[in-house]
Amino acid sequence: MPLILAIETATKLCSVAVARDGKVLALCEVDSERHAHAEKVNVFVAEVMAEAGYSLKDLDAVAVGIGPGSYTGLRIGLSAAKGLCYVLGIPLIGINTLHTIARAALAEAPLFTGDVWAMVDARRMEVFAQPHDASGSALAPHAPLILSPEWAAEAHVLVCGDGADKATELWSYAPNVIHLHGVRPTAAAMFAEAERRMANGQFDDLAYLVPDYGKAANVTQPKKRAV
Repeated sequence: MPLILAIETATKLCSVAVARDGKVLALCEVDSERHAHAEKVNVFVAEVMAEAGYSLKDLDAVAVGIGPGSYTGLRIGLSAAKGLCYVLGIPLIGINTLHTIARAALAEAPLFTGDVWAMVDARRMEVFAQPHDASGSALAPHAPLILSPEWAAEAHVLVCGDGADKATELWSYAPNVIHLHGVRPTAAAMFAEAERRMANGQFDDLAYLVPDYGKAANVTQPKKRAV
């Protein structure tokens, strides 16, 4: 029965949980507009371990959300997870944030039998999106998506995540789209995948695991000053 710590910081939600044998023992999280990840993630790690009654040395693995999502949030979460794994000598498990959102949605709507589109906000009307079936398995790789009336009119799905929440008005004109509001990538929804990966020995390389930002950063060169 592995004891697993889960860290998810890809969105405005900073979420940390610890579980044994699929049972969540403790959960700390905050959803903040000012991105409190840097000041909260290590505090939350200490708090969930204390609440669960274990020390860090008792951990068997650390699972961490790898995106897509916020550049800063992802770097903070992954750095914290890598540091713990390095010091403790335990495996690292990187988990797709959209998969976690889909799992969280299905936990809230267990009787839903259609496809679930998990969405992370990518600003304006763009999202990072990925379809899943009713068991939580991904049906296709994630990709950037522009939310439009045309897409909504053709969709027969459940949509969730902060990317879906920003398009509430769009869904109101799409009778075949079910919008499950307020679903976030809580660390509590990471353990089914983390335990599956651990049972199969599917771990990530501590040195080479990097965040999946969803798309390349938009980096521009500063304009040269006139001489």
